[in-house]
Amino acid sequence: MNLSDSQTGVVAPRRVSAMEAVLTHLRGAIERGEYAIGDKLPSEAELCRTLEVSRPVLREALRALQTMGLTRSRTGKGTFVVADAVEDPTFGDYAAGDLMEVRRHIEVPVAGYAALRRTPEDLDHLVHLLERMERETDTTSWVALDTVFHLAVAQAARNPVFRRVIEEIRDALARQSAFLTELGGRREQSNREHRALVEALTEGSEHDAVQAMTHHLDRVENTLTAIVRPAHHPAPGGPGT
Repeated sequence: MNLSDSQTGVVAPRRVSAMEAVLTHLRGAIERGEYAIGDKLPSEAELCRTLEVSRPVLREALRALQTMGLTRSRTGKGTFVVADAVEDPTFGDYAAGDLMEVRRHIEVPVAGYAALRRTPEDLDHLVHLLERMERETDTTSWVALDTVFHLAVAQAARNPVFRRVIEEIRDALARQSAFLTELGGRREQSNREHRALVEALTEGSEHDAVQAMTHHLDRVENTLTAIVRPAHHPAPGGPGT
């Protein structure tokens, strides 16, 4: 069974990666009860043979299942199903819902303060980061730059408490960013949203900066929702099974 080029049954604007196809297949099997709560998934070697994918691809899909809260890995024992429906993904130490709530209360006003308080050095740094992100094609490198970008916006707000809060959730932000980039194709869209924010900061417009960050977080939340609660699932026996 080769899942490398399979589609989910929904017409999509971008090509589905091998990891996404594997994730869709395994998630569907769990949600349909083919793997019940408490069941152990087949070994990595067996899944790689069955699905005809490489071990790195499979491991990315297994990590995504765990982020979604459907499975849990037990050292030396394997991967076990712990839920049959996605409720609220977890990024590091924080649930996605909690993370988004805090981001709205922190990063939106931070953007406004940054527009009023940023220095020429802050703007140079943000433009440099943005240009690197727009050139970057490697997901891991882009995610690292994405996190630094949000820290730099907090730095431009000139309040060390804001930066400390962003530092505290830095790992969760990176995990969320990687999740959305891999499964939601967020990279180019996020670059455009970051560009709009930098333009607002350059103009010194508190209103536009707040609007740009709000729009950015709206899109993040919409993409997350689309991944967690997709409109359609592949039918048993259909593509990707």
